[in-house]
Amino acid sequence: MSSPRAATVSLALLAAFLAGPAGMAAGAEKFPARPVRFIIPYAPGGATDITARQLQTRISEQWGQPVIVDNRPGASGNIALELAARSPADGYTLFVGNVSTNAINETTFKALNVKPSRDLTGVTNLIQLPHLWVVNPSVPAGTLKELVAYVKKSGAKLNYGSAGVGAYPHLDAVKFLKLAGIEMTHVPYKGGAGQMIPAIMGNEVQFMFINMASSLPHIRTGRVKPLAITTRERRPELPNVPTTAESGFPGVGTNAWNGLFAPAGISKPLLNRVHADVVKVMTSPEMKASLAKVFMEVVVNKSPAEYQAFVLEEIKNWAKVVVENDIRIE
Repeated sequence: MSSPRAATVSLALLAAFLAGPAGMAAGAEKFPARPVRFIIPYAPGGATDITARQLQTRISEQWGQPVIVDNRPGASGNIALELAARSPADGYTLFVGNVSTNAINETTFKALNVKPSRDLTGVTNLIQLPHLWVVNPSVPAGTLKELVAYVKKSGAKLNYGSAGVGAYPHLDAVKFLKLAGIEMTHVPYKGGAGQMIPAIMGNEVQFMFINMASSLPHIRTGRVKPLAITTRERRPELPNVPTTAESGFPGVGTNAWNGLFAPAGISKPLLNRVHADVVKVMTSPEMKASLAKVFMEVVVNKSPAEYQAFVLEEIKNWAKVVVENDIRIE
């Protein structure tokens, strides 16, 4: 004969089964009950950091809990990537990644300790942002064509900066230099735009591919000189800067994206809960207006599955670039 206690347990299990997704969603609704951490793969000041801090302020209000931004620069974003991937899949550690960390590193690094497509799952894209090809003002060129002509004629030994070997500013520069038929020395920085901008202003490097949000204030002061922009049309903030297509290099340069990721294994109800809350905040008029001030366009996904499919396609596309240019990191 079954005991009253066993019957009670059975009834409880039956109730949970019958509740199905609704019962599981109820657990997700309790989230968050304590502070949430955003892991950022670069030093403060770059586009990924700016995106995270804009989201941090507003999602904290939405959740009623502190959200802590944890900058972990180094190893082309892999230090932060590994930390996020190995965190508990409970929603309390989230990763603000980008095209480099989540679409490129998987192919470029032979000894990567984690696999982004396996160990992290996409929540939603957050923003995309226009990029610029820029030089130090000492370089006697005002366009990409003039830069190419100057290097070929003078034999100038220029340096170009990036956010690390294999990062998209590196790969885009490799593609450009190959197409232009010129050479420069690569100088990688582990802190993204936060280190790249001081480097080009200080003339440590003379050329780079950098996001508009980080570079425009320094362009306006004359400490960085723009040559071309990746948008389809010229930007009103820089009406005299031609597009890459106008410059004779159509399609060279990425309008990069930043997105939110969670450790793989997070429950679907909780993943959907985080997605819904983040999308609500990102698409608010206030958030769009705030990000527009730093030239970022809000681009979110209808579902985590849609975003994950996009990221997997990006991994495939960038793998071709990496293989074609034989860029592998031990």
